[in-house]
Amino acid sequence: MSLNVEDLRQVGEFSNHYLNNRRLIRAPKNPMDRCTIVSIFPVEILEYKITIQPGKFSIPPGTYENPSILVVGSSSWWREIDVDQPMLEIPNSSIQVADSIVKDYCNGMLGCDMGDLMPGLFFVLGELTVAEIKLRYKAKLDEVKAKQNNWYAILVKLADSLWARSNGNPLVIWDEMRLAARSLNMDDKPWLKDYNTIKMERCKACGNLNNPLYPVCPVCRAINPEHADAKNLKFA
Repeated sequence: MSLNVEDLRQVGEFSNHYLNNRRLIRAPKNPMDRCTIVSIFPVEILEYKITIQPGKFSIPPGTYENPSILVVGSSSWWREIDVDQPMLEIPNSSIQVADSIVKDYCNGMLGCDMGDLMPGLFFVLGELTVAEIKLRYKAKLDEVKAKQNNWYAILVKLADSLWARSNGNPLVIWDEMRLAARSLNMDDKPWLKDYNTIKMERCKACGNLNNPLYPVCPVCRAINPEHADAKNLKFA
């Protein structure tokens, strides 16, 4: 069973309430334990880790020319020893936290293989500024840009296939697919158009909703004789 953002928020609030009413043994924090997450993905990234504190992370949209960053430190989870004893803090290093954020977000993306096909997201050791990232990690930025473009190309191919198989149903096109096409300057894709104003109509043969711009029902393959292109159809 998957949890949405509201479910995660409620679980997090319950966890915080529970912890706030228990005596805790806190481990000392290492002020040097910092990592910087870098993103050239032009979409805001929100990651929730309900089992650790702090566990809410937000990375602003970024680009190759102007990457966005998020500096993270260590987070902790709590071990129950005994109901009458304080809970023991188990710290996770900033490397573990940053690695989890990057992998968990990217692994959930369609078409991502965590190799040559993935969003432009990575992390480096230490607390760095955007200027330092661009200066010291130029090769890494070039690498993740190439991987992101490879991933974009896969999304465009998937969108083309879904568009053809659904007979032009705009609901099958993912927002990231449109982003990918625009990023690769493929502005001629028919599924990039704004189809919010299209009113889906029911097929007179089977009753399923379909796009009135096309004369053939994608479900039952019935031809709409009222469509202007119906008389021009030829089948092998």
